[in-house]
Amino acid sequence: DGEKEAHLIAISCSDSPAGSKRWTLKLLASRFVELGHVESISPETVRQVLKKNAIKPWQRKEWCIPAKQNASFVCAMEDVLTLYKQPYDEKHPVVCMDESSKQHLRETRQKLPMEPGKPERYDTEYERNGTSNLFIFFEPLRGWRRIDVTARRTAVDWAQQIKKLVDEDYPNAKKIRLVMDNLNTHMGASLYKTFEPKEARRLLDKLEFHYTPKHGSWLNMAEIEFSLLSRQCMRERMGDRDYLTQEVTAWTNNRNSIKSDMKWRFTTEDARIKLGHLYPTL
Repeated sequence: DGEKEAHLIAISCSDSPAGSKRWTLKLLASRFVELGHVESISPETVRQVLKKNAIKPWQRKEWCIPAKQNASFVCAMEDVLTLYKQPYDEKHPVVCMDESSKQHLRETRQKLPMEPGKPERYDTEYERNGTSNLFIFFEPLRGWRRIDVTARRTAVDWAQQIKKLVDEDYPNAKKIRLVMDNLNTHMGASLYKTFEPKEARRLLDKLEFHYTPKHGSWLNMAEIEFSLLSRQCMRERMGDRDYLTQEVTAWTNNRNSIKSDMKWRFTTEDARIKLGHLYPTL
């Protein structure tokens, strides 16, 4: 009946027992009986109740939005959303920047190629061979991106990437509007750690920083581009930095050749409706 169904739903929405990371149909059935709601119940009956109420306790989804009102979040979010609404301006490009890492795993046995009736096969054993860092600079409206593979991700490495962005990628731009997260290396101080004051100031004068809020990395279109890179290019094991660089360069050249752009559709107006709970109540 409805009362017992409500109890079953409440159990499925609670924490799973110690030693189990998530509920299974058998676990739910056993707990339901232990609590005395019924004398017996089959896992299939449990499945039907959960399906009817669209509950899937064995699934987990990652999310990246604050849980309650957060003025700092909405301020930074609206700053980025306002920037994304601006029309294309060659002299004031909007560039999204992000960085990620890739662990190098070397094959210890030769892979077996795909053949009729059999997928490609590889051995579960592998050899660790360090990691590499990837910097990405992505201009969504122009459909251009640059990805560099480096050994490290220090403040100096970031500063060198910024100098390359200003002097090589956008030498004729008046001001580069740079969207990025607020990692401790992503700041003007890193330029002063790397270059003479006059040079650091020259680079900063060409830049305008726009930081995504904490728990708001989804606002950075470079992260979306990184997701595509990961799924389309870096899913397999990559044994060393040279091979990673070769594959990433090929992927980048292909994307740039077709000018694959990105059209951002989530606006400030949308945020004030869908994420209204994040705005302070006055």
